Amino acid sequence: MEYYPRACCYEAVSTSKTTPVSTPPTTAKAGRPARTETATGMIFGFGAYGLWGLLPLYFIWLMPANSIEIVANRVVWSVIFCAVLITATRSWGKFSAAVKNPRVLWPLAIAGVLIVINWLTYVFAVTTGNAIEGSLGYFINPLVSVLLGVIVLKEKLRPLQWLAVGVGVAAVVVLTVSYGKLPWIALVLAFSFGFYGFVKNRVGGKVDALTSLSVETAVLAPFAVVTMVVLTLVGQATLTGLGAGHFWLMAASGVITAVPLLLFGASARRLPMTTIGLLQYVAPLLQFVVAVTLLNEHMGLDRWIGFGIVWLALVILTVDTLRNYRHTARLRKAATA
Repeated sequence: MEYYPRACCYEAVSTSKTTPVSTPPTTAKAGRPARTETATGMIFGFGAYGLWGLLPLYFIWLMPANSIEIVANRVVWSVIFCAVLITATRSWGKFSAAVKNPRVLWPLAIAGVLIVINWLTYVFAVTTGNAIEGSLGYFINPLVSVLLGVIVLKEKLRPLQWLAVGVGVAAVVVLTVSYGKLPWIALVLAFSFGFYGFVKNRVGGKVDALTSLSVETAVLAPFAVVTMVVLTLVGQATLTGLGAGHFWLMAASGVITAVPLLLFGASARRLPMTTIGLLQYVAPLLQFVVAVTLLNEHMGLDRWIGFGIVWLALVILTVDTLRNYRHTARLRKAATA
């Protein structure tokens, strides 16, 4: 899912909150019509999720680099690009404050490990012909987040949420039979992203998206550099061995990681969280379409049935979220009347 946000300001909102409360955007400039702000937010949102949805094509272009080399480069080049952005925005103070605060640094370090597990798994999925299963991981992630809310936070679910989780479990069973094995790629993606969101929610609004990504990747950068050196020594690195085009494609991973994140941040400041929560499905849907139509991955009838059950679970979860949002809005309106 890869690394894309969902419904809150964490670079990846697979939040463990089971009752997201949508609030109107509060950062619109004085005098600017709210409708214009909403339209701008939608453009930024579709831009962010659209770019994340097209990531499978980018990873295919990076082959024959393997998933380990791709992710190691992604970490290193992300640190470099983030450093450029921090310098341009004069945000080194925020970065320094985050690094010096153990309550921020350690959760972000853990989040960094989780997101690298997520990146490695997704790139492996795409480069080994399993991009469809990769998209499945991001489809079921909201269901996993709800489940984590129960297990980790001891939250109580509403009836429709229980139904959605139950239908999601049934879908995993159907797909396990279809694949002839547990869809481990999808489950690793969903749970790593779910725990990532949980950890990021512990940090809350203490850091902005750019600072967060910078700290997460900076913590991992030494390990990534060592990995790149080892790959070079054993003759498995492709960074400098396949021409300038391949080199710059690999180097672009920093931009490709950060730009959608910044677009998401601009979108989240202008749109209610409920709208962001609905936009989150654009990325896995695009990933699925790319895998089926451009990468020509096989989808038998049994897998269509399994995915159909997953989509049914997501419809149920979305209906519950919208109903709860409307109920909360009515209560808020009554309280202020």
